[in-house]
Amino acid sequence: MGRLLVALASGALFGAGLLVSGMTDPAKVRGWLDVFGAWDPTLAFVLGGAILPMALAWRIAARMPRSLSGAPLPGPASRQIDARLLGGSALFGLGWAIAGYCPGPALASIGFGGAAIWIFTAAMLLGIGLHTLLNRRS
Repeated sequence: MGRLLVALASGALFGAGLLVSGMTDPAKVRGWLDVFGAWDPTLAFVLGGAILPMALAWRIAARMPRSLSGAPLPGPASRQIDARLLGGSALFGLGWAIAGYCPGPALASIGFGGAAIWIFTAAMLLGIGLHTLLNRRS
């Protein structure tokens, strides 16, 4: 139960951060990605604000045998850069540029985003399901 409460509080804090930073606004995200047009650099502060604390958290986690909740801490999944990683990254970036959402902001916007966010979320869940199904077969 404690782990679920920590997960709920972490998710709520993350969602609130996405709302406050503007990551749930597709126009702002597209402005960030439009480097050769009307570029909006303000999301650089959001990205920097995410990278710096996580770099510190990873260094601390590397020295801890377990998480504060007692669960084992996972190590890096892989350090290999291969065609699957590059293809998946390109697909993620393309989807982010077209829709203006990635998974976290999409879930944080589901209460007020209208029909478009429900369609995006359904497509995202379908993609996750297909990926899981295909990975089980290989």
